[in-house]
Parts: sequence; structure tokens; C-alpha cells
Amino acid sequence: MRINHAIKILITSDFVINAGLSLFGPIFAIFVADRIAGGSIAVVGYAAAITQVFKVVLQIPIAQWLDRNHGEYDDFYSMIIGSYTIAITPFLYLFADAAIHIYLIQALVGIGAALAVPPWFAIFTRHIDKLQENVEWSLESVAVGISGASAAALGGVLAERVGFEAVFIVGGLLAVLGATVQVKMFRDLKGHVARNRVRAQPDKAT
Repeated sequence: MRINHAIKILITSDFVINAGLSLFGPIFAIFVADRIAGGSIAVVGYAAAITQVFKVVLQIPIAQWLDRNHGEYDDFYSMIIGSYTIAITPFLYLFADAAIHIYLIQALVGIGAALAVPPWFAIFTRHIDKLQENVEWSLESVAVGISGASAAALGGVLAERVGFEAVFIVGGLLAVLGATVQVKMFRDLKGHVARNRVRAQPDKAT
């Protein structure tokens, strides 16, 4: 089975970004309750809701704007900006000491997701290898599952042994690395793409 370069990059970047964000997933509620003034489980719930509100409200307008130009460069830049926006948020938790800070950071996560998710799916869909759709979407799902499970287990151990700060720093570095991996697919992009058609570029890396 041969997978083209663009799909490999997208799956790899998603694996690494998800690993970085999942690293502090299990300890986030404890962090908020222990380290944030006025922090509680309710604050964690509100924070999660804020992320989804920003993502839901912004995602469709951003997707519609990207679809007006049927090429991939605007998709690419939106994905990169969104991915880096999400990737810097773990570092911001290092400076948070009030519930409002958590809310603002989570709003930024939602904005980043609204910028990154639509173009990620669009590029993946256009570059997917024909007759391997099930396999390549499954590889993406498996990659996210493995990275999430592994990072979650590791994050709990790191937080217990070296503290929250180390978890956020390592998680942020992984997320930034994952966003940077996406830059490598620039050569696969098309300035203009006929609807429902793009020619996948072979993986030339050895």
C-alpha cells in the first residue's frame, strides 16, 4: 500500500498535535481546581463550552470564505495559522491564575480549531488516494487514537512526577512540532483545483 505525500503529512501532523494536546487532558481539571483562583469543575465545563461555541460560530463562515477561491493555498495558510494558534495555548496556561484566563485561552483554542479544521478536511479529501479511502481515513483515526491514549497516560505520570508546568511545556512543544510538519506539504498544493479533482503527488521522501 502506497500513501501519497500529502496524506502522510496530514496524518503525521495530526498525530503529533493530538499527542501534545492530549498530554495534559487528564490533568486539566485538577490543574484548574488546584492552581486557578476560583477554579472548579464548573469552570472546566464552561471552558470546554467556550471552545465549542467559538468553533461552531466561526467554522462555517471560515469554510465558506475558503471555498470562494477553489485553490489550496488559502486552505493551507488557514490550516497553518489555526494549527499554530492551537499549539501556543499550552504555553499560555503557564501564566494563567484566574478563571477568566482559562476562558480566554479556551476561546483561542476554538478560534484556532475553526481556522484549522475545515481546510484540513478539505485538503485531506482532495488528496486522498482513490480506492484507498477507507484505509487512509482509518489510518487517520488510528493515529489519533494511539497518540491520544499514549499521551494521556504519559501526561498523568509527568504531572505527578515533575508538575503541571512540565506537562504544558512538553505538550506545547509537541503541538508546535506537529503544526510545523504541515509546512512540508507546501509542494503538494495546487493554486487552482477543478472541482472534485486533484492529482495526488507521490511520496518522494526516502
